Amino acid sequence: MKKIITFIICLVIIGVGIFIYFSNDKKENKETEKELTTIKLAEVTHSVFYAPLYVAIENGYFKDEGIDLEVILTPGADKVSAAVLSNSVDVGFAGTESAIYVYAGGEDDYLVTFAGLTKRDGQFILSRDCDKDFKLEDLYGKEILVGREGGMPAINFLNAMENSNIDINKIKINYAVDFAALSGTFIGGVGEYVNLFEPTATSVVETGVGCIVESIGKLSGEVPYTAFYARKSYLNKNKELLKGFSRAINKGLEYIKNNDSSKVASVILPQFPDTSLKNIETIIDNYKKYDSWLESPFITEKSFNNLQDLLLKNNLIKEKVSYNNLINNLYE
Repeated sequence: MKKIITFIICLVIIGVGIFIYFSNDKKENKETEKELTTIKLAEVTHSVFYAPLYVAIENGYFKDEGIDLEVILTPGADKVSAAVLSNSVDVGFAGTESAIYVYAGGEDDYLVTFAGLTKRDGQFILSRDCDKDFKLEDLYGKEILVGREGGMPAINFLNAMENSNIDINKIKINYAVDFAALSGTFIGGVGEYVNLFEPTATSVVETGVGCIVESIGKLSGEVPYTAFYARKSYLNKNKELLKGFSRAINKGLEYIKNNDSSKVASVILPQFPDTSLKNIETIIDNYKKYDSWLESPFITEKSFNNLQDLLLKNNLIKEKVSYNNLINNLYE
């Protein structure tokens, strides 16, 4: 009888010990969660083109820096900048041109870019006619959907054509379709050509409506194509937090650089549940081939001036703005 009582007492002690252990563990986890600071990020589109960002999310690099990143899809760079200016989000992820436009418009609490991700255009030209070898002159007399006038996709398309000695006046350029509606509009029968990012481009190809015939990134030069910016006041108050953000992005860039496409694809697959692992791997291969990503989040003055030259050339700004005013690299 004594043995039974002793056995029961031991079980109770063990049970209490287990309860205390897991209670403390949960308490520690809650305390860890409380230590995370939420950053709301507006992303211009959800694309494999931004793989380093998604690697940083999936591998927990932001949480390692004490950041709980909330990503909000906000199609269109103009809408991203508006979301940041209205304080709906903390950080915008879009083309740096939108920050230049805000500054040129006289905004006091303007947008300051603190980290970069991509260094060239990530679009591909899709054609309905897949039965012949494509050359850029085939665009003459045809309609191509390029997105909003003044946006980076449209600007880089124009620059790519100029670099290739193509007369844009001979092309029917359609600026009327919103970025998010490009693929649906093309599938619906509008235009002979369309410019699309991945994975949308591959998805359209799989419908049988068109095929990829050219890379805009290959034809256009280096610019801070997509980058991260915040209000000047937010950056000044949260510089250490955004330094951690930049370190997380750098870890994502390093992972892409040091691992093959199949491994990267496996990491970011949860971000693209409607895209096959094989397609993601192919897309990453293409972006690696065209050297699409920065070596680090640092944005150089040369690339920033390249962007401003494009904007001046297209009459989108009247004069250049100071690199030191709009770029504050928090990763060095």
